[in-house]
Amino acid sequence: MTPAELEVLDFITSLNACWTKGDPEDLREYFHTDMVAVTPLDREPRVGREACVEGWAHFAGSADIQSWIERGHRVRLFGDAAVVTYFYELRCRMGSATMTMEGRDMFFLVREDGRWWAVADQFSSFPA
Repeated sequence: MTPAELEVLDFITSLNACWTKGDPEDLREYFHTDMVAVTPLDREPRVGREACVEGWAHFAGSADIQSWIERGHRVRLFGDAAVVTYFYELRCRMGSATMTMEGRDMFFLVREDGRWWAVADQFSSFPA
């Protein structure tokens, strides 16, 4: 990967560490004010930074996250925009159940004022 691609990859891994290992409220430092997320848990897209932070924080507060693994990253740069795709595996406990969730994620980023922001995310489990 180029240095610019590695910078974007570092942004994504840091973003995910916020909600898997740290404080999901810190996602405000990664999500653009106009962030949009299409998730398998919401019928309608989550629109805006606060709605997206709320969704991630709700999940992280409901689950005891035991591990988060990312693999197969692809980073594509388009000037001040980037698309990042990867596969994930999440192990967590929800109530008395231990679950493993596997799927794919795609982020769209823009660079504004010299830094990256997540403006869109769509993730889903693998098809059956």
